[in-house]
Amino acid sequence: MSAKGHISLLGLIIFSSSLTGTTAETRVFRSSGENVSLPCINALSDCTSTTWNYNKHSSSAVVELIGLGIKNKNTERAEKLSLGSDCSLNIYKTTEDDRGQYTCRQYVKDKQHGTDALVFLYVLHVSSSSSSQTETKPGRSLTLTCQLLPYEDSGNTLVHSDGIQLFWVNQAGVNLQTDSEYQISRSGHCFIALSTTLQNEDNNTEWRCLVKKMKETKTSASYTVKFRGPSDPNPAVTTTNYETISTINASESEGSKICVSLYRVIIVIVEITAFAAPTVILLQIVCTERAENRRKTP
Repeated sequence: MSAKGHISLLGLIIFSSSLTGTTAETRVFRSSGENVSLPCINALSDCTSTTWNYNKHSSSAVVELIGLGIKNKNTERAEKLSLGSDCSLNIYKTTEDDRGQYTCRQYVKDKQHGTDALVFLYVLHVSSSSSSQTETKPGRSLTLTCQLLPYEDSGNTLVHSDGIQLFWVNQAGVNLQTDSEYQISRSGHCFIALSTTLQNEDNNTEWRCLVKKMKETKTSASYTVKFRGPSDPNPAVTTTNYETISTINASESEGSKICVSLYRVIIVIVEITAFAAPTVILLQIVCTERAENRRKTP
């Protein structure tokens, strides 16, 4: 559909809602960690008339996030919220706690103008059974869970009526439902798990969870396997090898010190010997001459 078609459709929604008095509804899907902008389709030209309310459950209390164009700084998520120039509600890095129902309402002269515009935010979250990367290596089993967190109404009728389904696909986009290497399990419309035994070739492999409404992909979240170090690390051997090398180096160092010391002693002995030899010879000559002189004396 062209941009003009989208604008016309949006105008039709607003127009039909004003005629029938019904509330306009929008579904928004995002994966955990993404930014999102929730549209306010009943906004007036001036956002000072706009108020955004939020409730996580159908039975929970309503929280005012934006009041007449001004952000309520006393809410828990105030630092990650902002009002767009088109009166949309911007949420920075969505989390599981952001899912729920958002209501955009207009006030003119302290009275509500028109009908509410509802936005239901669904948050997709993927997690791994591995508590740390050191457990992610060939031969280990891995389970990935993918959960779509919707507005919690009575019986999640919104999810059922929307025809939402979750799928696991590989890097090429191929559905893994019928692949014998993987075990796929489901629980209702909002939960799907993938289990497999990791192989050497799985390093840097990406698996992706898709949210589909009929054949249209609404959002997705991925998990990439990254092996750390050798496939079968043995710290004891590594430590032992290191210690052995250190011992050899230490022995070589001690041997070198001994050799240097002996060399210095030898040099001293040689120097003393070289100096003493002429002295001994000279003394021998003097002693011999004195002996001869004594014999010649009567």
